[in-house]
Parts: sequence; C-alpha cells; structure tokens
Amino acid sequence: MEPELAKRLVDGLKEAGISFVSYLPETRLSQIVPLLRADSSFMVVSVANESEAVSISAGASLAGRPAAVYFEGSGVYVSSYNLLVLGKRLGVPMLLIVAYYGSIRDKRNSFLYAFPGIHLIPILESLQIQYEVFENGECLEDKMKGAVKMMHAIKQPVALLFTGEFTI
Repeated sequence: MEPELAKRLVDGLKEAGISFVSYLPETRLSQIVPLLRADSSFMVVSVANESEAVSISAGASLAGRPAAVYFEGSGVYVSSYNLLVLGKRLGVPMLLIVAYYGSIRDKRNSFLYAFPGIHLIPILESLQIQYEVFENGECLEDKMKGAVKMMHAIKQPVALLFTGEFTI
C-alpha cells in the first residue's frame, strides 16, 4: 500500500472516532501499524490470535472506547465464534479492518490465498456482518465514518475489506 493511502486509512479511523485497535500482524496493510502506534489518540494492542483481538476490542468497546480489530481475511474464520457471541449476541459494536487477501483484485494474489479468499464474503454473510469492499481510496474517509456510525447504530461488528490498491 502506498504511504499516502496508509495515512488516509489511519486518519479515517481517527476522524470516525476509533480510539482502540487490536491487531494480529499481516503484510498487506501492515504500513498502518507504525502510524497507529505513533498517534497518541490510539491505544494499540498486538495479539497472538484473531479471537483474542476480537475479545480485547469488545472489552474496549464495552468500556467506552470505540474499537477496531485489524487482521487478514482468515481472521474472520478464526474469530467467528467470538464475533458471533460478543458481536452479534451481546451486541458489541466493533470495526473489522480486514486485509482481503485472495480476492480478484488482490495485487499479490496467488494460489495460496485464492481458496480462502473466495470464502470470506460468504462467511461474513452467514454471520450477518455488514461489510464494504475497498479497492481504492475513493471516498475512503466518508465510507469509514459511515461504517462506524452503522456499527454503533446496530450495535454489531461491521467489516471493511481492503483489496486492490491497498494490497500493492
């Protein structure tokens, strides 16, 4: 991802009111991590697995800090139980920032990622998690604000899937 796009993504999170981010490192969107860590308006926590990230962000959200979880697409599979129980059943809003690897527009697509990538959207839909796919930075900040408004309005997780220009 170009540095300008990474900065816009982080600025968009801040403008949308996100102040807590848990994450499991991955490669496609990793340029946002140093920017998040350098900005004192964010509390940033790295984790050992995606389920942990969802649980920690749910706790932050319940404590009054609008929260996001950042991981790659497989993180949705790994954390699906936590998303279902904490996000859906208990109604905890959180923003999922997902590196949508294996999508048709993934610039680093390979046979390793194609199979899991084609299952990401059906899994989100089976969990009834609203999502938006981002292929470029067009209207990035406005769409992020809209997603955060939605997660608070419906008291549920909302997913932002990043591919295309975000995967260079």
